[in-house]
Amino acid sequence: MIAVIAREPGGPEVLQLVQRPVPSPQPGEVLIRVAAAGVNRPDLMQRSGLPTPPGVTDVLGLEAAGIVVARGCDVDEFAVGDRVMALLNGGGYAEYCVAEAAHCLPVPVGVSLHHAAGIPEAAFTVWHHLFELGRLRSGDSVLIHGAASGVGSFAVQCAQAAGARVIATAGGPQKVAMLQALGVWRALDRHTEDFVRVVQDCTEDRGVDVVLDNVGGPYVARNLAALAMGGRHVSLSFLQGAHIELDLGLLMRKSLSLTSSSLRPKSHAEKARLAVCIRSRVLPWLASGLVSPQLHAQIPLAQAAEAHRLLEANANVGKVVLSVAH
Repeated sequence: MIAVIAREPGGPEVLQLVQRPVPSPQPGEVLIRVAAAGVNRPDLMQRSGLPTPPGVTDVLGLEAAGIVVARGCDVDEFAVGDRVMALLNGGGYAEYCVAEAAHCLPVPVGVSLHHAAGIPEAAFTVWHHLFELGRLRSGDSVLIHGAASGVGSFAVQCAQAAGARVIATAGGPQKVAMLQALGVWRALDRHTEDFVRVVQDCTEDRGVDVVLDNVGGPYVARNLAALAMGGRHVSLSFLQGAHIELDLGLLMRKSLSLTSSSLRPKSHAEKARLAVCIRSRVLPWLASGLVSPQLHAQIPLAQAAEAHRLLEANANVGKVVLSVAH
């Protein structure tokens, strides 16, 4: 089969097509004929040389969607021919991949496999960070940074489906327009507007209940200023730096909490638990159309480098996926 690896640490140009044997599903696994694979920032970090967990394939790709073509023993929840979308430890940039059956989700009727390929990372990330760690509830307000990205736009829609009001930041008029089309309470351009002031204006100086942040660095202190009493700050990433200065006095006075997590190192059992939650809570939103993955581009697998360049330039409005021809 054809697959994509990084021949050495470096920029998008190090990605190359290779021939690999079709993997065999082990107990508890399914073999998927991949229709499309999602492209995510951890793929860029792996390509650049970030170490991967022990035993993980060098084929990139943390999510994919396609058709089950074989199953290992002890797999009862999926049959050959089923349409699935899978959270992976790697291997999605290929014509075939194996996935833990417990980390797979059925593709809802009406959702294409190309759109489905952009769902698993976002669904697992958003459910855990926004709803479990952030404890977002109906009636809450939430500030979501990077809201025009694949994960960000999914978070916006899930928050709204759950009955929360969303203030969303993005960079540039095109991205702001996309967020306005999604019906957010307030969309703002981070290049021209101060999100702390916007939050204060929208909430009459109360602040938001939750901040979902992928920026880190200097944003954190401003995020804390934008939080209401008892607010929750949840970090997804730290694109502007992992090291911050923290005013513990402010945290104590406002009873704030800061938390974060990373999806890839989580145990098999924890990912399986999250999949059960997503089946019951998020899939109905997808099936009803309340949540729909925003797809920026479908790029052929052989042009994976172009997909990486798109993400590195922050040029995508929504998700970028690699399409796989058979």
